[in-house]
Amino acid sequence: QVQLVESGGDLVQPGGSLRLSCAAAGSTSVINAMGWYRQAPGKERDLVATFTSIGTTLYAESVKGRFTISRDNLKNTVYLQMNSLKPEDTAVYYCYADRLWPRVSWWGQGTQVTVSS
Repeated sequence: QVQLVESGGDLVQPGGSLRLSCAAAGSTSVINAMGWYRQAPGKERDLVATFTSIGTTLYAESVKGRFTISRDNLKNTVYLQMNSLKPEDTAVYYCYADRLWPRVSWWGQGTQVTVSS
C-alpha cells in the first residue's frame, strides 16, 4: 500500500505562485508513475503534470510553461511549482501514484487551490 499526503494549497491572487507537495509513504518502491491531477467544480478530473513510468515528464497544454513538476527521491516527494496562476487554475489538486502491474492507482486526499482577487 502507498499513502499520499498533499500540502500547499491556498488562496492566491492571479499572477501569483504556489508550490504543492506530495509525500509518499509505505511501499514506495512499487511506484512506476507519480504526478498531479486537478478537478474543478462540475468538471472531470484532468491530468496536470506527471512523471511517467519511463521517467519523462508530461504536462497538460494549459499549464505548459507555467507549472513545473519535480521530485526528491530521497524524501519520496513530488512537487508542483505553479507560477503565473490564473482563475481557471482554481481546483482541488490531487496527487496520484501508479503501479503498472498489477495495475493499481493510489490518490491523495486533495488540496484546494483558489486563484482569485
